Amino acid sequence: MQINLTGQHIELTEALHDSVNSKFKKLDRFFEHINNAHVVLKVEKDQQIAEATLHVNQGEIHASSVSDNMYAAIDSLIDKLVRQLNKHKEKLSNH
Repeated sequence: MQINLTGQHIELTEALHDSVNSKFKKLDRFFEHINNAHVVLKVEKDQQIAEATLHVNQGEIHASSVSDNMYAAIDSLIDKLVRQLNKHKEKLSNH
């Protein structure tokens, strides 16, 4: 899976890159047909926001998460994406 990482009003440190890459690699276990992911990390006032759009076979999956801590926002984002990927997989297997 190819991951495009963008930062808005935040410096993308090596630690953030590593965190995003390692967590998104885990998504392949849930659904192997993820073509690429576009991840946006941004800061607005006191909020840390992580958003992602996954391009999968037969659709796109989008989620976003807000937290006081960027790493917590990324973790929450991954949880939301896992739930959506599982729903998408069920929908595909029912057809």
